Amino acid sequence: MPVVSDTSPILGLSAIGLLELLQEQFGAVFIPQAVLAELKVETDFHGTASIQKALKAGWIDVLEIKNKPLAQALSLELDRGESEAITLAMDLGIEMVVMDENMGRERARTMGLKTVGVLGVLLNAKRRGRIDSMSEAMQSLRNEIGFFISNRLYQQILKQAGESE
Repeated sequence: MPVVSDTSPILGLSAIGLLELLQEQFGAVFIPQAVLAELKVETDFHGTASIQKALKAGWIDVLEIKNKPLAQALSLELDRGESEAITLAMDLGIEMVVMDENMGRERARTMGLKTVGVLGVLLNAKRRGRIDSMSEAMQSLRNEIGFFISNRLYQQILKQAGESE
């Protein structure tokens, strides 16, 4: 099932060397121009090589949004990447958006879209035996890109992963 992704899940997974989980779980990943710009793939940020490889392979595909008025309206409350990701999903009739920011996820859900974040992708990978430790993956996100995970959520995810004490 193809998805549309915002910036942070791609950056996070690429930074910890697990970008391929998106392809494994969803096949095709579509991103709007704004997300491509935010990914800064021409820089030497940790993980950009894997993003460049995915773009060349075509399983991450950049598409132009069609409903510019919708993106503009959404940008009144969300950043440009989130606004365009939601708009692209609506344009394509895709039901799932990969997004971490709470406001963006809430707005996507009010528009009838399903959402999953980087932690959901990692949890699914853990359940499928693709990663050994959810704790290590979350620590890597924290260390590599300063990804914020509240202590409550951290413990909740560990419990769901079967790693809590």
